Amino acid sequence: MHALIVLAHPNSSSLSHSVAAGIAKGISAFDAANTFEIADLTEEGFDPRFSEADIAAHRRTADAPADVVAEQARIDRADALVLVFPVYWWSMPGLMKGWIDRVFANGWAYDDTSGSKVVKKLSHLRVHLIGIGGADAGTYERHGYFSAMKTQIDHGIFDYCGAHVVTSELLLDSDAGGACKHVEVAYRIGRGISNVRDHSATGSAA
Repeated sequence: MHALIVLAHPNSSSLSHSVAAGIAKGISAFDAANTFEIADLTEEGFDPRFSEADIAAHRRTADAPADVVAEQARIDRADALVLVFPVYWWSMPGLMKGWIDRVFANGWAYDDTSGSKVVKKLSHLRVHLIGIGGADAGTYERHGYFSAMKTQIDHGIFDYCGAHVVTSELLLDSDAGGACKHVEVAYRIGRGISNVRDHSATGSAA
């Protein structure tokens, strides 16, 4: 099993980085034959801006930019896609959203031909979403942020492309000093990712 762990946080000593490392450790611990790749979008300098070239690729009048093709190839090599991100304004950071905007393109993630039904092209992909929030669960529940994020990300992005969201987890109260607990949870998530054999399986909902 090979996992692509995509991370978006500007601070290399952040809890997000520790969680990503914990997930990777859990993946390896479950089976020594497992492999993973961590795509640190900040460190790699990925450009999240949706450009004229991206518009042309969306309209199918030109090939996708080379950096987008490279990211798509990374995903194609993976059995599981894991997104680890801090919650900014009740969603993922702009860098990760821009990565999705550009990489999950028409013609690769889905086919949207004018006048025909959208064809979902990522039904083979298992997705694991790990958000890290500073607020507590009561705040998310009281304001409806749990359901809003699931509607926007789980359903609006990945279900649109046919990808199976197996894990949708929010690690909360990070501002209250729960880092060690979150890293332990990340390790267990990593082991669980390795153990998923059925696309119909569901993880914990956040």
